[in-house]
Amino acid sequence: MESFTKVKLDDRQLRALAASTFGTDTDIISSKELTGGFFNAAYDLELSDGRSVILKVAPAAETETLSYEKDIMRAEVEALRLVLAAGTVPVPAVYGFDESLKLIPSPFFFMEKVEGYPYIEVKESLQDEVRVSIERELGRYQRLINGIKGERFGLFGQPPDTAARTWRETFTAMIHNVLDDGQRLGAVLPASYDEIKQGLEKFLPALEEVTEPRLIHWDLWNGNIFVKDGVIVSIIDWERALWGDVLMEYYFRHFENSPAFFEGYGATFDSPNERLRIRLYDLYLDLILVIECYSRQYKDENHIRWAFENLQETLKEFVGHDNIKV
Repeated sequence: MESFTKVKLDDRQLRALAASTFGTDTDIISSKELTGGFFNAAYDLELSDGRSVILKVAPAAETETLSYEKDIMRAEVEALRLVLAAGTVPVPAVYGFDESLKLIPSPFFFMEKVEGYPYIEVKESLQDEVRVSIERELGRYQRLINGIKGERFGLFGQPPDTAARTWRETFTAMIHNVLDDGQRLGAVLPASYDEIKQGLEKFLPALEEVTEPRLIHWDLWNGNIFVKDGVIVSIIDWERALWGDVLMEYYFRHFENSPAFFEGYGATFDSPNERLRIRLYDLYLDLILVIECYSRQYKDENHIRWAFENLQETLKEFVGHDNIKV
């Protein structure tokens, strides 16, 4: 999707970045901008040494973003390296990361090009048994990701001294930051900001049950799962990784309902406490989907309307039907 946050690079800049990572004797044979993402710019490059690589470029520092999106490219690189070192989940290798801003006014990194296709692009063309197999495999990988334990709660790239909180304190700050972003950007929501904050209060005590930080991808939707020949070959886009509650993962959101995923994960989550936490994390994502339309200056009216109506439905449980704007 076209987004205000994406940095456009010309051929000269692409060559300079490649030379800084792979050496001055490496040239670019071909380049193609990838348009599937929503935040970073990405380029598919064929190098003169025979390698095919992906270049990801973060928004420039002055670009309007949401609070949680600051410095998230570093988070992605660190998360990729952590998961790759664990050796249990397929992720692309990182070839080089530069946040010096000396070559371009944005951090960037090169990573291994992933073979296959995003699951979202091929899902409908697959046989039912293949989809079941892929989603069962996804559940197993999701469990392995969530099995990695951390020492503190908070966003992955966040300095430890600002993240040493309980999960309730951490998540409360996260969702309040999103609401503060919305007010700063003038985002129109289906209920008032005060009503939403008040509605949250009765749900927040449920978070006290979460005491152990786990690695959370958070953005593991079907566009970030690459498949080939009926199996998952890579999981990408780790920039929103955090240490938190496993129920924050995308396949636990109201958008998905995959029995095969839960079978692969090896657990179901249907206690009263877990259901409350799931609803909180639904609200967090649904707020972001609306508010980022303002920071990214989306022009797709269908997407903007869908995001608003989706949040309308979620908010009914928090502020009541009578307080929802239509």
